[in-house]
Amino acid sequence: MPKAPDHRIVQWLARSHPDPEQAKRELQTGEGVTLLGLGDRIAAVRMPSALVHAALGAAELHEVAELLEERLGGAVIYDVRQPSGPTYYALIQGHARVTWDLDRFAACLGDGVFLGVPAPHRIEPPGPFWIVAPQFDGHLCRSSAVRELVSYGALRLQVAEPAAVGAAAEGGARDVVREV
Repeated sequence: MPKAPDHRIVQWLARSHPDPEQAKRELQTGEGVTLLGLGDRIAAVRMPSALVHAALGAAELHEVAELLEERLGGAVIYDVRQPSGPTYYALIQGHARVTWDLDRFAACLGDGVFLGVPAPHRIEPPGPFWIVAPQFDGHLCRSSAVRELVSYGALRLQVAEPAAVGAAAEGGARDVVREV
């Protein structure tokens, strides 16, 4: 499927902002990042890089990007500037957070949380960027695929080093978002 023009993706993302026009301006100028409210439309699963890399058996960004696109089927943000370390955010349907039960390993962020979301053209650092850029309006990851990735990564971390799972989950539970 061909990629939608960036302005259509910006419009889609802006609909999750309390002031869509402000979000459009922020995504199209300056840093190219806006804080989007998560909830009914979009939720995000915050995944520590150690968990993702364990699940994929890869840590090189180009390889991780290909594998995430193939396995999750939707948009994923990567932010290396988190106090707890690099973090991936898989965007999923907002209603999927209702049944999410893997918060111990990867928190599902929803109502009352704002996530720093980059403009569609931001596909490399500095700051948060799309490791898997949205290709069309509503390009979200399959929540079942995210669940499988998180479960497998947690299992691999437990086998490799049991303490790493708890540390990864604790570190990934505080960053990049603002709760209101």
